[in-house]
Amino acid sequence: PYALVTVIRAQAPASARPGDKALVSADGIVHGWIGGGCAQPAVLRTVRQALQDGRAQMIRIAPAAEGEPRDANQLLDDVLEFGMSCHSGGTLELFIDPMLPPARLTVIGDSPVAVAVIGLAPRIGLQVTAVAHAAEAARFVDAAQVITTDDAATVAAQVAPGSFVVVATQGRRDVQGLRAALGLQACQISFVASARKAQVLRESLIEAGQDAAAVRAIVAPAGQSIGAHTPEEIALSVLAAVVAARRSGVVAVAAAAKPAPVPLPLSEMAPIAGSCCGGVESAPTLLPEPVVTTAPLETTGGGSCCGN
Repeated sequence: PYALVTVIRAQAPASARPGDKALVSADGIVHGWIGGGCAQPAVLRTVRQALQDGRAQMIRIAPAAEGEPRDANQLLDDVLEFGMSCHSGGTLELFIDPMLPPARLTVIGDSPVAVAVIGLAPRIGLQVTAVAHAAEAARFVDAAQVITTDDAATVAAQVAPGSFVVVATQGRRDVQGLRAALGLQACQISFVASARKAQVLRESLIEAGQDAAAVRAIVAPAGQSIGAHTPEEIALSVLAAVVAARRSGVVAVAAAAKPAPVPLPLSEMAPIAGSCCGGVESAPTLLPEPVVTTAPLETTGGGSCCGN
C-alpha cells in the first residue's frame, strides 16, 4: 500500500512546484519530490490515515496563524489544513490518493450461500479465497484461490492477513469453519447463522480455548437487513455489509460486542422447511464440546438470521 501525493498549488518560498509527485508509504517517501522536511510530517500523518481508511484527502500546509500552535490541524472546506512545522514559510496544497491492493474476501463453507457469495464478490472488486472442506475446486470458478480443507493451521498458512471473512457453513462443519476463521488475522469475521445458533457455537469456542474477545467480535447474523430469503439474496445482504465495513475503514478484528447474557440449551438447532434460512428448528442435537453461558455475538439486522 502506498499513496500518490501530488502538489496542486505552491506559494513561495516552497521548494516544490505544482505537478511534483511522490510515492509515499506509511514509512516515508519511496520515490519523488513534494517539498522539503517542513511538509513531510503532515504528509506522512495524512498518508497513514489514508492507507487505513482508503479515502483520498486534500491538505494545505501553511504558516500557523499568530498565536496558533504550529502543529495544529483543522478541516477547512474539505481541505485538511496543517500549520507549517518549521519557520521557512511558504504554502503547499497537496492531493493524497491512496493506492491499496484489492480488498480480499475469504469464504468458508460449501453451502449454497457460500457459492452465491463467491460468485458475486468478484463483481464488486473483491478477490476471493474459497475454503471448502473436501469439496471440488471446480464448484468455485469465481474464486482466485480454493483451499479444500478447513484445518485452521493449513488455512492460516495460505491466507494472507487482512481479509474479510464470511463463514457460510450452514450446519456442515460449523465449528471447524469458525476455528479456521479465528485463525486468520481478519479485518472482520461474519457468520451466516441465527443469533441462537451463533450464541451456542460462540460458547463452545470459548470453552475450547479460543480468544474470547475475538469470538465476541464475530458478526452474526451476517449481512444487512433487506428481507433476504434465497441464497443469492442472502449473498447480496452479506456483501453489502462487507462493503459497508470496508468503506468505514475496518482494518482489524472489531472490539468485543457488549455482553448480554442469555442462557441457552446445549444444542445446535438443525434447519428444516419453514424457518429463517429455510427451516424451522428441529429437535436439538448435542454439540461435541462443552459450552459455558456468556455474551451473544454482535448482531445486525434486528436479531434475525441470514442478514434479515
